[in-house]
Amino acid sequence: QVQLVESGGGLVQVGDSLRLSCAASGRTSSTLLMGWFRQAPGRLREFVGQISPSGSTTYSTAYMKGRFTISRDIAKNTVFLQMNSLKPEDTALYRCAAATRSGGPYDSWGQGTQVAVSA
Repeated sequence: QVQLVESGGGLVQVGDSLRLSCAASGRTSSTLLMGWFRQAPGRLREFVGQISPSGSTTYSTAYMKGRFTISRDIAKNTVFLQMNSLKPEDTALYRCAAATRSGGPYDSWGQGTQVAVSA
């Protein structure tokens, strides 16, 4: 089993940047499919993007791909979500997740870190 702890959220202004971290323990995150999700109040959870064990990244939309970047630090067993040019619509609880079985669904989740973007 893997434990995930997110950090790095906060209150920022439009156009600012944030880097969220997801620290993993119990398993080596670079061997897992690691994803980022977000959920705004009153809305369904939304897939942001993911990084595979090979290091390849996938993003939900081109809109996110242009502003968000997922990376990892293998030595620190941590995955990052760099978010640039933040907009009010990026306000949400951001959570990271891991798929602990190859080809399986995301089945381990962190508690999340809150991001609020003020206009």
